[in-house]
Amino acid sequence: MKQFLSKIIGVFVVLATVSCSEDTIDLTGFGSVKGIVVKAGTNEPLENVKISTNPGTSTVFTDADGEYHILNVPSGNYSLSAQREGLLAEFESISVIANNELEIVFEMDIETAGNRPPEAAVLDAPADNASEQPIEVKLVWTGKDPDDDTLTYTVSLRNDENSEVELFENITDTTYTLTNLNYGVKYFWQVISSDDINDPVNSASFAFETQNAPNNRIVFTRLVDGNSVIYSADEAGGTLIQLTSETKNSFRPRRNVSTGKIAFLQSVGSQTHLFTMNEDGSRVQQVTSQVGVAGFNLEEIDFSWDDNGSKLLFPNQDKLYSINIGGSGLSLVYQTANGNLITEVDKNERTGIIALKTNNLDGYEVEIFTINTSGVVQDTVLSGVSGAAGGVNLSVDGSQLLYTYDISGFESTDFRQLDSHMFVYNFGTNTTTDLSVEKPAGTNDLDARFSPNEVTVIYINTSNDGISARNIQTSSITGEDRIGLIPNATMPDWE
Repeated sequence: MKQFLSKIIGVFVVLATVSCSEDTIDLTGFGSVKGIVVKAGTNEPLENVKISTNPGTSTVFTDADGEYHILNVPSGNYSLSAQREGLLAEFESISVIANNELEIVFEMDIETAGNRPPEAAVLDAPADNASEQPIEVKLVWTGKDPDDDTLTYTVSLRNDENSEVELFENITDTTYTLTNLNYGVKYFWQVISSDDINDPVNSASFAFETQNAPNNRIVFTRLVDGNSVIYSADEAGGTLIQLTSETKNSFRPRRNVSTGKIAFLQSVGSQTHLFTMNEDGSRVQQVTSQVGVAGFNLEEIDFSWDDNGSKLLFPNQDKLYSINIGGSGLSLVYQTANGNLITEVDKNERTGIIALKTNNLDGYEVEIFTINTSGVVQDTVLSGVSGAAGGVNLSVDGSQLLYTYDISGFESTDFRQLDSHMFVYNFGTNTTTDLSVEKPAGTNDLDARFSPNEVTVIYINTSNDGISARNIQTSSITGEDRIGLIPNATMPDWE
């Protein structure tokens, strides 16, 4: 019985062996893999893509047609990869069969494909429609990116005064401080977020309004980086506000209260012209063009408002001109008979009298006198003296004239003054009063102007060495109570 069973089992083993040998595929040997790599969306062939297997066999790179071919790959299962810098790597599971060639096509996308754009920035401060903001405002916002990409921001700033759009770019923080804003202006701001991958995303637009300008009644100039810059200050010499840019040479400011404007001189190339601006420094407009302001020394030259702020009087060499503040209506008012230069002018609106200071090419042979609107000389205040003079300013009722004169009579090629005093001339009595009796020795009082109530005068005091700092001071109309007001400042005007 056992022998019979053994024979039967043997027969089945033989049959099974024969059957299996007929269906088995040879799993040992080598196959190959080929294919093409194209750009997703356009099917453009991609060159220089690295094609490799894992486990590692061979590494090849696609040709100019995007094709690749890996030969002699041992049969088995692999992960086939396609990689190139700037593109998303692609992987494909493959089974290599001996003596067979497998074809695989890869579609590759840019590395940032699928990257999501940043969220719109949320504007935090100042709140929308905030009012009474200072002219230096800190903007604060919140930015977020769903893929945690590094964000950069651009702040867009507009205003309701003009069509100008300012862009502050490449901001990496979520705050930005706006400086040198104008008073009493409504601003509109927006933040643009960028991840340098997707299109930039705009935030909502917020608005804020700056506070009104303080009542700064004094204007003056100060030297900054080689240029004269105009500032305003209150009557205590505080609350300083810069009105003109330090990139331009602007000087000799003159306020006009009725129009709320400040006229001033500014260098334009090799010429000097009249400009006007608002009292906060906005809306700068050039007045003169064909005929500029010219004369002996630009630091000594002065001009005057006229016709209730609708015109300006200014000198050009030996001529006095009138011009509308819009730039039209240029007309000759007066010309010196002896060819001397007109350096300073001041007009009294109530009486129509014009005070002039003239001098020769060196600044001397000074004459201070008045004319009427027809150009007829009325009174001579100073003439026939040696030395420098200046700072002519008529009182509000036209009865007095404030001026300065170097009583030393010194004259030199560099126009140095040794002992300049302030004087008030009374037209009714033809008398002159010295206001500089308490002036420190070795100093000059210059650029004198009446205060609005004419109880005090404002002026410059400086060492007579010609190189020391100039300081704005005030004193009583009698010359007493000399008080330092603004250091390192010149060309004051107090209206």
